[in-house]
Amino acid sequence: MSETIKPQDARQRRILWIVLVLNVAIAVGFFGTGAFGDSSALIANGLDNTSDAFVYALSLFAMSRSGRWKRGAANVSGGLLILFAIGILFDAGRRYLEGSDPLGPVMIVTAMIAAAVNFACVILLRRIQDPDVNVRAANTFSLNDFVANLGILIAGGLVAWLGSNWPDLVVGVAVAAIAAWGGVGILRDTHGEHHKAVHDDPDA
Repeated sequence: MSETIKPQDARQRRILWIVLVLNVAIAVGFFGTGAFGDSSALIANGLDNTSDAFVYALSLFAMSRSGRWKRGAANVSGGLLILFAIGILFDAGRRYLEGSDPLGPVMIVTAMIAAAVNFACVILLRRIQDPDVNVRAANTFSLNDFVANLGILIAGGLVAWLGSNWPDLVVGVAVAAIAAWGGVGILRDTHGEHHKAVHDDPDA
């Protein structure tokens, strides 16, 4: 039997596809400029957007499925954010021990472009009415990314001004903290959805 897609679901699917493609593009840009600019903050955001893109794909897969599938996808989303945060902390620690020489101007330009794109993602996701747990997770990702981009912008200015790598490392750790907090929030939201489903419908 063929799957019937409601107009609202079709619009939600289209928006998630757009946000997915934008996040892949941002991730590629962050990895390229992060390697060129020797920046922990840029690499951290590249990993962040990569995990976001994976989660958006997972959300698209779960969209037309049951509430149990959607809650499972959201649980994976939250877990990925926490794992991502651990990876960033590891990279920041390595750069602290081995040293790094981030390029402030590269950080600033990249952060400005990424902030504009992530702001567009936030606006797109806000257009989805009655968002499910995965769309709420997607909103968390985009807001986290936008805040992280502003942090990189400030860090880039401090790196250029002070000639030191510590602002870059601080923002890298801050991005990890934001990601971990977002992951915990998503897991809590999913737990609330599960609790509601069990009490409202024992077969859910």
